Amino acid sequence: MKIDKATRDAFYQVLYARRDVRSEFLATPIEDDVIQRILNAAHHAPSVGFMQPWDFIVIKNEQTRAKIKAGFEQANAESAEMFDEQRKSQYQKLKLEGILDAPLGICVTCDRSRTGDVVLGKTIKPEMDLYSTVCAVQNMWLAARAENLGLGWVSILHDEVLHDVLAIPNDIQIIGYMCIGYVSEFHDKPELERKAWQSRRDVKQAIHTETWSGKNEQAQSSVKSGE
Repeated sequence: MKIDKATRDAFYQVLYARRDVRSEFLATPIEDDVIQRILNAAHHAPSVGFMQPWDFIVIKNEQTRAKIKAGFEQANAESAEMFDEQRKSQYQKLKLEGILDAPLGICVTCDRSRTGDVVLGKTIKPEMDLYSTVCAVQNMWLAARAENLGLGWVSILHDEVLHDVLAIPNDIQIIGYMCIGYVSEFHDKPELERKAWQSRRDVKQAIHTETWSGKNEQAQSSVKSGE
C-alpha cells in the first residue's frame, strides 16, 4: 500500500504534536475500544525475530495506582539528592508524573525468554528484545496522541515496586510505567523545554556523514557562526 500525501502529513502532525504529559490530565474515563486500539498499535511494533516480547498491564484501580505513586515519591526524593543545589531546587519544582491524575496506567514489560534461547537477530546483540519493546512504547505514544490522549512515561520508579505491586514475575523485565488520559491542553513545546530544564538540540548537529568525524558541514558552520 502506497501512502498518500494526506496520510503522510497526518503522520508527521501526530509525531510533532506528541508530548510527555504530566500536568494536564483529566479524570474523564477512556473508552475500552480506544484503549484496545492503542494497545493494538503497540502490538504492531517491529520486533527482532518477530518475537513480540512485550506485555501490557492495564491499571485502573486507584488503590493500586496509589501504591505506585508512593514508590515514585521515594524514588523522586532519592533522585533530587543527585543534583547540585541549584539544579535540585529547579528539579523539585517540576511535576514529573500523573499517576493518580490520569484515569489509568499501563505497565509495559519484556519477556526476554519468549520464543526460546536462540532468537534470530539477538545472536550478536541480545538487548534487541528490549529495544523492540521500546518501539512498542513509541507506537503506543503516537497512537495515544492520535486519539487526543496524553501519555507520560514515569521513569523515576524502582522496578521492584512494579514487580511487587503488580505481581510481575522476577524474570520479566520492566520497561516502563505509562500514565494515559485525556488532557486539558497539549503544549506547543515539551514541558522540560518550556521550563528551561533543557533545550532541543538542532537536528543538524546530530547528523554525521560517512563517519563519526564527518559532521554535517552546514551544522558545523551554524555552530561556528552562533546561529
